[in-house]
Amino acid sequence: MTTEREFDIVLYGATGFSGTLTAEYLARCGSAARVALAGRSSERLRAVRQTLGPAAADWPVIVADAAQPPTLAAMASRTRVVLTTVGPYAQYGLPLVAACAAAATDYADLTGELMFARNAIDQYHKQAVDTGARIVLSCGFDSIPSDLNVYQLYRQAREDGAGQLCDTMLVLRAFRQTGASGGTLASYFDAMRTASADAQARRLVEDPYTLTTDRGAEPELGPQPDFSWRRGRDVAPELAEFSLGGFFQGPYNDRIVRRSNALQEWTYGRRFRYSETMSLGRSFVAPLAARTVTAALAGGFRLANRHSHRLPRRWVQRLLPKPGAGPSDASQQRGHFRMQTYTTTTTGARYLATYAQNCDAYHATSVMLGESGLALALDRDRLSGLSGVLTPAAAMGDALMARLPAAGVTLTTTRLA
Repeated sequence: MTTEREFDIVLYGATGFSGTLTAEYLARCGSAARVALAGRSSERLRAVRQTLGPAAADWPVIVADAAQPPTLAAMASRTRVVLTTVGPYAQYGLPLVAACAAAATDYADLTGELMFARNAIDQYHKQAVDTGARIVLSCGFDSIPSDLNVYQLYRQAREDGAGQLCDTMLVLRAFRQTGASGGTLASYFDAMRTASADAQARRLVEDPYTLTTDRGAEPELGPQPDFSWRRGRDVAPELAEFSLGGFFQGPYNDRIVRRSNALQEWTYGRRFRYSETMSLGRSFVAPLAARTVTAALAGGFRLANRHSHRLPRRWVQRLLPKPGAGPSDASQQRGHFRMQTYTTTTTGARYLATYAQNCDAYHATSVMLGESGLALALDRDRLSGLSGVLTPAAAMGDALMARLPAAGVTLTTTRLA
């Protein structure tokens, strides 16, 4: 990719809820980068820029619109990296992926939409490989914590000579979040609606390897359910008192992690099995709660994936928060989360990786996306040699591992046995 570009990072969608948070983060922490703000309205972009302080006072604004692909192509040609918060990605994302793949421009988004990700792979992976563009999916709460925890485990086991990863499970141990943004809910609804309207899409969504590079090359490891309840002691002795239930983001995150393994030639292991759960505590009612939550999530996703296309979009839009709306700054600062991932290797070694932040998922996402953009633009010596439609760990695992602790992220790996 050429380095003769006007900007290091263009943030597309800077006037939305997640876009404004990311702009604020780059204004605080991205002083080494040449940044521009992009979106459909120059007036609204300038209004956002005025709130960002002196560091952003001279950032240019670029008018670009997904409905006008030439504007996206012009934007992509001016920058090393495009960060996009414009969703639902199934509606608005593919023209920008096309522009970045053609222009050899790196790209990072916040998608949690399986069929958008699959379509990006099918339509633009080869072109991006040919041009050298890195199209990096899911650089926020979906799915950096999941992806980097497994990457941490892989690196540590390799360094210890402890073999490859086998049964691996993420457990959401702590989570405090107040509300959801209109854009997030719109993306979830649109993703389910897209899948439910097409029988082939439903089959893809239900496949544990929806996002793999080569379905025929994946090992046959038996069922890998999206939602399951577990007794903690069946996962790790350290969780013996806890009950674990389904995690609502698991069906997307686990496929990103499996794609990371495939993109890296299955270096995590050919016996690598991965799933995600959340802790329901250790009270006497926790086992019942785990079963109930898991059954509700499984049933709800099954119904949504088969029937949500029957709901008129206008009805749902009336119920959802408006795009651009989201939790207040005070609510974001009160939030926190901690994700722990347990694994056992082929030699019997056990490890624990932790990813934690003392803020809510939206503020954390702005950190993750901002640092992803900075890594792609400025840390090119730490990036992998891969190009195409990638995952965070496969594209920039080492760069993010180096960057995120300084941004307030706790990343640790511990050998347990």
